[in-house]
Parts: sequence; structure tokens; C-alpha cells
Amino acid sequence: MKTLFTNARILKMDGSDIFKGELCVEDNRIDFVGEKYLKRDKIDKIIDCSSNLLMPGFKNAHAHTAMVFSRSAADDLSLHDWLFDVIFPMEERFIEGDIYQLTKLGILEYLTSGITASFDMYFSPLEIIKASEEIGFRNVILATSTSESVELIKERYNSLNKKDSLISYQIGIHAEYTTPIERIKEISLLVNELKAPFYTHSNETLSEVNGCVDRYGLRPIELYDKLGLFNYGGGIFHANYLSDNEIDICKKRNINIISCPASNLKLASGIAPLHKYQERGLNIAFGTDGAGSNNSLDMFKEMFLASTLQKVTNNDPSVMDGKDVLKMATVNAAHALKLFDADILEVGKLADIIMIDLHNPAMQPINNIEKNIVYSGSKDIVKMTMVNGKILYMDKKFYIDEDVDELYKKCQIITERLKGNER
Repeated sequence: MKTLFTNARILKMDGSDIFKGELCVEDNRIDFVGEKYLKRDKIDKIIDCSSNLLMPGFKNAHAHTAMVFSRSAADDLSLHDWLFDVIFPMEERFIEGDIYQLTKLGILEYLTSGITASFDMYFSPLEIIKASEEIGFRNVILATSTSESVELIKERYNSLNKKDSLISYQIGIHAEYTTPIERIKEISLLVNELKAPFYTHSNETLSEVNGCVDRYGLRPIELYDKLGLFNYGGGIFHANYLSDNEIDICKKRNINIISCPASNLKLASGIAPLHKYQERGLNIAFGTDGAGSNNSLDMFKEMFLASTLQKVTNNDPSVMDGKDVLKMATVNAAHALKLFDADILEVGKLADIIMIDLHNPAMQPINNIEKNIVYSGSKDIVKMTMVNGKILYMDKKFYIDEDVDELYKKCQIITERLKGNER
């Protein structure tokens, strides 16, 4: 199957300028990107882009997708009350199939935001995998459950990380403060055996950092480094409070920083000093976190906040340039997820592509498209989302094997039960 996009503006995200040309997708990979595709007798479908922009899709580098059930169910609460009084009690009511349906709902929202892959940390990974595969969405599953044996995690790591698969699998823990030290040491042995990267929530709040110091005499990243967990790189989610020594460790160990500005603001957890991390040469990406603490799954909001918060906290409007931020949401995020085949628009790369509607009033007149996506863009400018060579969303319509309204009904019924309101 060959799909040719004509009359397009193309942003490859490889450092080159936007140009006008054509892009051809064959099956699930990019077959051509340039001024003119000559093999026009073998094209199955032609899409006139009408001078709109093609670019790589955004990657949600930290997500709890199925937590859409908690959207606005626990607003305006402290982190402790949010977690212990609302979220945990709702999660205790999960039954088989809930996460499968809720994950599908979350993926639909990703598609409307131009997100073509996510890094999903939640319960029931097999349900997440099933939902992702049925919709055709790319998902990196993060193993963090203490109820799963190390042997099972090793088996999945070896079996799921295959070329051209929509699903890949990485290893981590939920957090230091929720994981027994014996389990942390077991995971350390595993990542070193497999030479695998390691990922975890870390340094999100000051109380979390201080608790780790009280328990072990070390800050979280120092503890992980001492245990050898980052010997093969990895990433930390949130990273609001890193010491200079922890930043040095992140640089030395090639640890990715995945910031979640909207969630951290809403829960008053803190503002990550991203400009400082950027100056130290750390790879920065963005995540939406879960809908219970965000509440939307919107990469445009994350980009805007990431940039503008750094400007005000550094009292310098020149920091966190919009072009850099756009790269963080696409290329940097792909690298943080080990999706090296889905980072830029180039021949041979995976066809995870979005089309930005430049005819939207917010994108006119045209001065600097890349920066305007960050500062003026919203989900409303996403005209198309293609994952793995298949158009899943275009012109406000989903092209998936799913009755969307029926899915909404199922998820509402699940949510009422999780709240204790049986219907």
C-alpha cells in the first residue's frame, strides 16, 4: 500500500528548514521525502495537503493512559488527598477489562493531539497492549508492578522488543517510596543482566526526596546510581528537584528527563528547572502524566507550559526557544522511548506522521511555523494523525475499528462503578 502526500510543507525535524514537496509512505515506512516523487504509476492513494504541514508525531513520554476514569474526579486536592482519598480507592475496584476499555479512550485523545506513541505505566499491561494493537497505536509499556516476577518481566522484555512491532517494553519501578529495597535490588540485577535502560518516577516532590534521604542517607538518583540501576541509561519522570550531583549523574549515565509541566502545576508539585538541565546537555522530553492530575492529554499544553514557565522562573524570555521545545516533544521524546525509527521524517523511518492545519486562524499569517505551533497551537490544528502508515484520525474523524460513542458509554459505566455508583 502506497500513500502519496502532495502539495505539502514538510518539517523533517532533522535540523533542516521547512520545504515544499511530497512524501510517500509504503506500508508502515517512509519511502520518499523530497520535492517530487516520480514513481506515480504505483500509488494507491493520493492526499493533497493543500500547503499544510507534515511533521513527525508527538511522543507522550510519560503516561498513565487508562487513568481517564479519574478526569475531574479528584480536582483541587492536595497530592496526598488526591492519591489516598480518591485515586487509590477507585483503583481498588478495577475488574478485568476496565483498563482495556479506558486505555482505548485515552488513545483516542492522543490521536486528536497528534500523539503517535506513548510511554505507558499502569496496571494490567496485557490489557494495555491489546487496546493499543486493536486501535493501531504505538505504545511502549513500562513494567513497574511489584506483583510481577522478575522472570516474567525478563520474558516480556525479550519477546516484545521486536523490529516493526507496535509494542515495545521497558523496565522500571513506580518510585523509590513505593517499592521495597529488596525489589529495587532485584530490578537492578535484571537491568544489568539485560543491559537495559531503567525508568522511574523520581524527585517529583521535596517530601519524596527528603524521605529517601531519611531512609538511605542518599537522594533518589544517588541511590539508584549506587545500586547500578542506570548503568545502561534510562529516564526519570518529573525531575522537579535534582541536586547538582544528581544532574552530574544524569549527564554521566545518559538519563533522560521527562517533564510533566501541567500535572506538576495542578498538584503544586513544583516546576522542573528545564533550562538548567538543557544547559547541562540532558535530553529533555515531555509527558502528560494521567488525566486525573492534568486533566487533558494534550501535548500542545505541555509544550507551551514547558517553555513559558522557564522564561518566567529564569526572568529571561529568550530561554527555552520554541524550536527547541518542539524538538523535545518529537525527536527527544522518541529517543527517550528508544523509538529511534520514529524520530524524524526520513526514508526508511516509521510512518508516524501528523498534518498541521495551517489554514486554521491561529496559524495565520505565517511567520515562523515551528514556534507558532508551540505558542499558538492547540489540538484544533491537528488535521491528521498517522501511526505505522495508517491514518487513524483526520478532519475530526477517527478511522479505527471501534464505535466511539459506544466506547464512551462503556467508559462512563466503568467510571461510575469505580466511584462506587453502580448503574
